[in-house]
Amino acid sequence: MDLKIKKLSPDAVIPAAATAGAAGLDLCACIDRPLRLTSILGKSGNADTGELIPTGIAVEIPDGYVGLVFARSGLAIRQGVALSNGVGVIDSDYRGEIKVGLLNHSNQIREICPGDRIAQLVIVPVCRVTPVVVSELQDTARGAGGFGSTGMGAR
Repeated sequence: MDLKIKKLSPDAVIPAAATAGAAGLDLCACIDRPLRLTSILGKSGNADTGELIPTGIAVEIPDGYVGLVFARSGLAIRQGVALSNGVGVIDSDYRGEIKVGLLNHSNQIREICPGDRIAQLVIVPVCRVTPVVVSELQDTARGAGGFGSTGMGAR
């Protein structure tokens, strides 16, 4: 399947998979100079709001699909920089610039440079559903058991 990509800036980097088996396309920062990400506990000790980083591209996601923006694991684990919203959702009818909200969870200032890979875009099918209100749901062995109800770790 083709993904149509429009460059909104001449400096934009076209997303690409890093390896043949990669599920996502790397999204790169389209900024004109390095940007410093302060810790989520900013200088004042109050939570910082993070930064919205432009990619300089827009995409045409086919109907029936969604673009999911995930953190790059190396950036998150090694540097403490992750997406501010957990996972970004790009609907198939959105045609604006893809921007990535980043938060610095480390206790050090981190720098994002022009062209840095900041997130990854995965295109997946969407199962469209019709909400139906019912008075009862089918029972299961788990039932309403929530967080931790199936056990912790190895058994």
